[in-house]
Amino acid sequence: MSAVFDDSKPIFVQIAQMVENDIVDGVLAEEAQVPSTNEFAAFHRINPATAAKGVNLLVDDGILYKKRGIGMFVATGARAVLVGRRREDFYEQFVRPLAREARKLGIERSQLAAMLTREADDGLADAGTGTKKGAS
Repeated sequence: MSAVFDDSKPIFVQIAQMVENDIVDGVLAEEAQVPSTNEFAAFHRINPATAAKGVNLLVDDGILYKKRGIGMFVATGARAVLVGRRREDFYEQFVRPLAREARKLGIERSQLAAMLTREADDGLADAGTGTKKGAS
Protein backbone atom coordinates (compact mmCIF):
# COMPACT_ATOMS: atom_id res chain seq x y z
CA MET A 1 0.00 0.00 0.00
CA SER A 2 3.03 2.24 -0.27
CA ALA A 3 2.37 5.36 -2.27
CA VAL A 4 4.06 8.52 -3.33
CA PHE A 5 1.83 11.51 -2.84
CA ASP A 6 1.56 14.14 -5.52
CA ASP A 7 0.67 17.80 -5.34
CA SER A 8 -2.39 17.51 -7.60
CA LYS A 9 -4.79 16.95 -4.69
CA PRO A 10 -4.76 17.00 -0.90
CA ILE A 11 -3.09 14.06 0.87
CA PHE A 12 -6.29 13.15 2.74
CA VAL A 13 -8.08 12.74 -0.61
CA GLN A 14 -5.24 10.53 -1.85
CA ILE A 15 -5.52 8.39 1.30
CA ALA A 16 -9.25 7.93 0.62
CA GLN A 17 -8.50 7.02 -3.00
CA MET A 18 -5.92 4.43 -1.91
CA VAL A 19 -8.50 2.76 0.32
CA GLU A 20 -11.06 2.91 -2.50
CA ASN A 21 -8.55 1.31 -4.89
CA ASP A 22 -7.90 -1.48 -2.39
CA ILE A 23 -11.64 -2.12 -2.14
CA VAL A 24 -12.18 -2.11 -5.91
CA ASP A 25 -9.11 -4.35 -6.44
CA GLY A 26 -10.35 -6.82 -3.81
CA VAL A 27 -7.41 -6.23 -1.46
CA LEU A 28 -9.95 -5.08 1.15
CA ALA A 29 -13.05 -7.24 1.12
CA GLU A 30 -16.45 -6.20 2.40
CA GLU A 31 -16.57 -6.35 6.20
CA ALA A 32 -12.75 -6.40 6.35
CA GLN A 33 -11.06 -4.12 8.85
CA VAL A 34 -9.04 -1.29 7.34
CA PRO A 35 -5.79 -0.02 8.84
CA SER A 36 -6.21 2.49 11.63
CA THR A 37 -5.55 6.17 11.07
CA ASN A 38 -2.43 5.80 13.23
CA GLU A 39 -1.23 2.95 11.00
CA PHE A 40 -1.85 5.05 7.88
CA ALA A 41 -0.05 7.98 9.49
CA ALA A 42 2.99 5.92 10.53
CA PHE A 43 3.23 4.06 7.23
CA HIS A 44 2.93 7.18 5.05
CA ARG A 45 4.69 9.49 7.51
CA ILE A 46 1.80 11.93 7.66
CA ASN A 47 -0.12 13.62 10.43
CA PRO A 48 -2.73 11.29 12.01
CA ALA A 49 -5.34 14.04 11.58
CA THR A 50 -4.70 13.98 7.81
CA ALA A 51 -5.12 10.20 7.72
CA ALA A 52 -8.30 10.48 9.80
CA LYS A 53 -9.71 13.09 7.45
CA GLY A 54 -9.21 10.73 4.48
CA VAL A 55 -10.79 7.78 6.27
CA ASN A 56 -13.68 9.94 7.48
CA LEU A 57 -14.45 10.94 3.88
CA LEU A 58 -15.20 7.27 3.24
CA VAL A 59 -17.21 6.95 6.45
CA ASP A 60 -19.30 9.99 5.47
CA ASP A 61 -19.78 8.39 2.06
CA GLY A 62 -20.97 5.06 3.50
CA ILE A 63 -17.99 3.13 2.12
CA LEU A 64 -16.54 2.48 5.58
CA TYR A 65 -18.22 2.25 8.96
CA LYS A 66 -16.96 2.46 12.52
CA LYS A 67 -17.24 -0.24 15.15
CA ARG A 68 -16.75 1.64 18.37
CA GLY A 69 -13.59 0.56 20.13
CA ILE A 70 -12.62 -1.84 17.35
CA GLY A 71 -11.91 0.19 14.20
CA MET A 72 -13.08 0.91 10.68
CA PHE A 73 -14.57 -1.70 8.36
CA VAL A 74 -15.55 -1.91 4.71
CA ALA A 75 -19.32 -1.63 4.35
CA THR A 76 -21.34 -4.32 2.64
CA GLY A 77 -21.93 -3.24 -0.96
CA ALA A 78 -19.02 -0.77 -0.92
CA ARG A 79 -17.27 -2.35 -3.89
CA ALA A 80 -20.41 -2.25 -6.03
CA VAL A 81 -20.96 1.42 -5.14
CA LEU A 82 -17.37 2.32 -5.99
CA VAL A 83 -17.38 0.35 -9.25
CA GLY A 84 -20.65 2.04 -10.26
CA ARG A 85 -19.21 5.48 -9.56
CA ARG A 86 -16.03 4.71 -11.42
CA ARG A 87 -17.93 3.44 -14.44
CA GLU A 88 -19.91 6.68 -14.54
CA ASP A 89 -16.69 8.68 -14.14
CA PHE A 90 -15.11 6.61 -16.93
CA TYR A 91 -18.04 7.41 -19.18
CA GLU A 92 -17.81 11.14 -18.46
CA GLN A 93 -14.02 11.40 -18.65
CA PHE A 94 -13.28 9.08 -21.55
CA VAL A 95 -16.29 7.81 -23.49
CA ARG A 96 -18.09 11.13 -23.97
CA PRO A 97 -14.96 12.95 -25.19
CA LEU A 98 -14.13 9.96 -27.42
CA ALA A 99 -17.61 10.02 -28.95
CA ARG A 100 -17.46 13.80 -29.50
CA GLU A 101 -14.10 13.52 -31.25
CA ALA A 102 -15.35 10.61 -33.35
CA ARG A 103 -18.32 12.73 -34.49
CA LYS A 104 -15.98 15.59 -35.41
CA LEU A 105 -13.90 13.21 -37.50
CA GLY A 106 -16.92 11.62 -39.17
CA ILE A 107 -16.23 8.23 -37.61
CA GLU A 108 -19.42 6.21 -37.68
CA ARG A 109 -20.66 4.11 -34.78
CA SER A 110 -19.71 0.84 -36.45
CA GLN A 111 -16.21 2.15 -37.21
CA LEU A 112 -15.74 3.31 -33.63
CA ALA A 113 -16.96 -0.05 -32.33
CA ALA A 114 -14.50 -1.82 -34.65
CA MET A 115 -11.66 0.38 -33.36
CA LEU A 116 -12.55 -0.41 -29.75
CA THR A 117 -12.79 -4.11 -30.52
CA ARG A 118 -9.40 -4.02 -32.25
CA GLU A 119 -7.83 -2.31 -29.22
CA ALA A 120 -9.44 -4.79 -26.84
CA ASP A 121 -8.18 -7.69 -28.96
CA ASP A 122 -4.68 -6.18 -29.12
CA GLY A 123 -4.71 -5.72 -25.34
CA LEU A 124 -5.68 -9.35 -24.82
CA ALA A 125 -2.96 -10.50 -27.21
CA ASP A 126 -0.39 -8.30 -25.43
CA ALA A 127 -1.47 -9.68 -22.05
CA GLY A 128 -1.06 -13.23 -23.30
CA THR A 129 2.53 -12.65 -24.44
CA GLY A 130 3.56 -10.28 -21.69
CA THR A 131 4.68 -7.72 -24.28
CA LYS A 132 3.46 -4.34 -25.30
CA LYS A 133 3.29 -2.81 -28.73
CA GLY A 134 6.47 -1.12 -29.67
CA ALA A 135 8.49 -3.09 -27.11
CA SER A 136 11.60 -4.80 -28.36
